[in-house]
Amino acid sequence: MPPIALFQKISLKQFELDYPDFLPHENIKTAYNSIRLPERATVGSAGYDFFTYFPIHFSGLNREIIIPTGLRAKIDTGWVLSIFPRSGLGFKYGLALSNTVGIIDSDYFFADNEGHIKIKLKADKKDFRIEPGAAFCQGIFLPFGITKDDNAAGIRTGGFGSTTL
Repeated sequence: MPPIALFQKISLKQFELDYPDFLPHENIKTAYNSIRLPERATVGSAGYDFFTYFPIHFSGLNREIIIPTGLRAKIDTGWVLSIFPRSGLGFKYGLALSNTVGIIDSDYFFADNEGHIKIKLKADKKDFRIEPGAAFCQGIFLPFGITKDDNAAGIRTGGFGSTTL
């Protein structure tokens, strides 16, 4: 398999801008230093596991949460990174992405927010935790094609929904 991408951390400055409100401000550098780059568990794994650096707690009405991963992906043209929940968490707790599948385009790397990958999760179960260091999602790189008469000329500047009218 040819290598077609590279995971990196976003800058500490960008991480501070995107850091979630529910974590104490004094722990920003600790959280940043705890970010782990995605990795495959086995040679035959298609997915790169994404790991949390803080506890994710679904409880009561708090059944959706945005995870600022602190990560970006430099992806070759012609490829896309698709984000899915870990299948075991989906099966046991109904864990899903709020937008069903996350799509990280190759030009997102150059967005104003440094291509920061954020993942919004929702769960069916009222009360469960994902502990720090645990894998919670997986990313799979997939090739894609374009039509023969494609004439896309736009330049990405933003993130979620930035290319919609």
